[in-house]
Amino acid sequence: MANPREAGTQAVEVRIYGQVYNIRGDGNSAYISELAAYVDRKMQEVMSSTNTVDSLRVAILSALNIADELFQANRRIEQLDAMVGERSHDYANLIDSVLRKEKSPTPETKAQ
Repeated sequence: MANPREAGTQAVEVRIYGQVYNIRGDGNSAYISELAAYVDRKMQEVMSSTNTVDSLRVAILSALNIADELFQANRRIEQLDAMVGERSHDYANLIDSVLRKEKSPTPETKAQ
């Protein structure tokens, strides 16, 4: 009988920094491969820029670089979210003022 915790999971063989790993995940295998390729690229970049071959050091520096990218992306999302919130507020005020002008009596309607 199949293990219910493994239902829908699949193993994907990936190569990161010269090592082969079998990754199990619920996601699609192409996505898992894409993630692994990204980590491998980052590790290769760190290795070439630091001239170190110590895999633990390369992995830690790569993780820090990826974490930095994540933090910067999250900061940018927060900035964009704040900007959208401000603009939404401005647009809501603009719409409210237009609607108030339409509802307020004009001199022509007062005379009738």
